[in-house]
Amino acid sequence: MYKFFLKPLLFRFAPERAHALTVRLLKIVLAIPLIGFLFRKAYEVKHPRLEREVFGLKFPNPVGLAAGFDKDGKYFEAMGALGFGFVEIGTVTPKGQIGNPQPRLFRLPEDKALINRMGFNNEGVEALVKRLKNTPRTNFIIGGNIGKNKVTPNEQAVEDYKICFEALYPYVDYFVVNVSSPNTPGLRELQERGPLTEILTTVQALNQAKTAPKPVLLKIAPDLNEHQLDDILEIVEETGLSGIIATNTTIERKPLISPSHQIDAIGAGGLSGAPLGNRSTEIIKYISTKTAGKLPIIGVGGIVKAEDATEKLKAGASLVQVYSGLVYSGPRLVKNINRHILKNL
Repeated sequence: MYKFFLKPLLFRFAPERAHALTVRLLKIVLAIPLIGFLFRKAYEVKHPRLEREVFGLKFPNPVGLAAGFDKDGKYFEAMGALGFGFVEIGTVTPKGQIGNPQPRLFRLPEDKALINRMGFNNEGVEALVKRLKNTPRTNFIIGGNIGKNKVTPNEQAVEDYKICFEALYPYVDYFVVNVSSPNTPGLRELQERGPLTEILTTVQALNQAKTAPKPVLLKIAPDLNEHQLDDILEIVEETGLSGIIATNTTIERKPLISPSHQIDAIGAGGLSGAPLGNRSTEIIKYISTKTAGKLPIIGVGGIVKAEDATEKLKAGASLVQVYSGLVYSGPRLVKNINRHILKNL
């Protein structure tokens, strides 16, 4: 149904408009009692062999929704109906911000890819907290992806991460420190040893002061070299982080099938989807090897079919996340991945 009807229809709309229509339609379907129940059952895959215990949390299955899809916590309950084992909301910042001017999200159908320069558009952490307070908890895990406002100088970035951590602490199961988006000016500079150590040390100090500390992860860029990765792994060990998410979007544009004039016309932004798959898996394997498989990794980037997910799990990931793959493969992607894991892992 998605491939032959919904996808051609949605691709007639601008990507952001299509996104809004999709989630609105999903929420309408789920609100109809019998149809909503049958819909949930159709996408559900339950099996003891899918369950995972990672950084102290019990996941019903290893497939999650990556950050960026639900920045403001408006859709996580509905997306859970697609069979996800966990959903990551955000990236959220202390104050609401409109993000970059539109258009800022672009499809590359020939490559099964997206380019985005959204710029952390969100309503702010207070709006997110209010929404989480008023939404009943579900049986899947919720992660909170936190970042800094565009107007906050890098020298003061740590304060933004502190604000988001404290505000979200009662409402999410794990945290992700995002310093790797290419769409906030200067943000990736926070991946350097000095500022990254300060941010992670500060967040961990707040976390360890709690009665029940929660897992804190770091999301990294795919454009790091081995020396930079080694530095980050040292910092992760020094600060006692629970894991790494590998990876965010890339600023690279090779290899792509789409015409170069189309790519040039789009301009700046992070590339996600199928072209990111190999690099993301390489980094997962590198980290897993360097840490002897002891550091939990959430693998994300380039998962457009079930085999892509199992490849990342075999490379050393404990869990996987999808986003762009949903645009091209549809909602059955989650079910297909879980079934493929049962058959092959």
